[in-house]
Amino acid sequence: MPEKDIFYDSDGDLSLLDGKTVAILGFGSQGHAHALNLKDSGVDVVVGLREDSASRKMAEAEGLEVLSVADAASRGDVVMILLPDERQAEIWKSDIADGIAEGNLLMFAHGFSIRFDQIVPPPGVDVGMVAPKGPGHMVRRQFVEGSGVPCLMAVEQDATGHARDLVLAYAVGVGGGRAGIIETTFKDECETDLFGEQAVLCGGATELVRAGFETLVDAGYDPRLAYFECLHELKLIVDLMYEKGIQGMRYSISNTAEYGDLTRGPRVIGDDSRAAMKKILEEIQSGDFATEWIAENEAGGENFERMRQEGKEHQVEKVGADLRSMMHWIDTEF
Repeated sequence: MPEKDIFYDSDGDLSLLDGKTVAILGFGSQGHAHALNLKDSGVDVVVGLREDSASRKMAEAEGLEVLSVADAASRGDVVMILLPDERQAEIWKSDIADGIAEGNLLMFAHGFSIRFDQIVPPPGVDVGMVAPKGPGHMVRRQFVEGSGVPCLMAVEQDATGHARDLVLAYAVGVGGGRAGIIETTFKDECETDLFGEQAVLCGGATELVRAGFETLVDAGYDPRLAYFECLHELKLIVDLMYEKGIQGMRYSISNTAEYGDLTRGPRVIGDDSRAAMKKILEEIQSGDFATEWIAENEAGGENFERMRQEGKEHQVEKVGADLRSMMHWIDTEF
């Protein structure tokens, strides 16, 4: 493989997967995309699912061979674990570990289980990661349309001396080489992914939306107006940033909106917010967040479920549900 940190189809060798069986454990958002894209790339794929999995019929309907998780792990020369982070350690011990033979390639799409020692692979096994930077439906759709979604790739353990080439071949097989495959490490992927989710994409964005909504409602404004201004129209801004970057978004909005952005935004996200972000990153890097999340699941997730329920009962959810019912173009199912 060339010594560079971004790769395309021409840099990988998909034929390295010839004669190998790739076992995809899980058939959710990412699982279905990986399995189907690899199958369409000419790779021998099996899917590992629980006997009672609701996804079993869907996978079989796509012409995929479906086995138990344990049997798929034993069959696979390359075994990709696409199960929820909080379940991986348990299922690794019960169904996967015994089936991983020396020389196999164990794969992940997120670094959590390796970075925080939830799974400790044996020394004779290659360990790699391919993480498409998009949801599974997009990974599949772009592939079918002849394009691809950028991927991250990493090698944590190279027992055979060939792990990096094989991981790249896998990334090409799922379509990443059509857009670009960026090489990183399990540590950097995991820590940046968790930080983005907590501080910006999910935690930061949802709290900002609810704080704006509450500020307007508390000041006596119609909750429907507050919903439109603080949640509904967020998609417009995010779509512009997604397509054109921050400056492209600013170019596309009114001068009044841009001036308000430049002068008021730093007052909302100021020194205190940045200090909180640094603290969140420190908790991720130290393993404190992972320890907390693992303990939450081991305790049955009662606190997690309580917070979920509180979120469902927030006024912005009730107002939003009513308003979205008026918008026939929105898919309201989840």
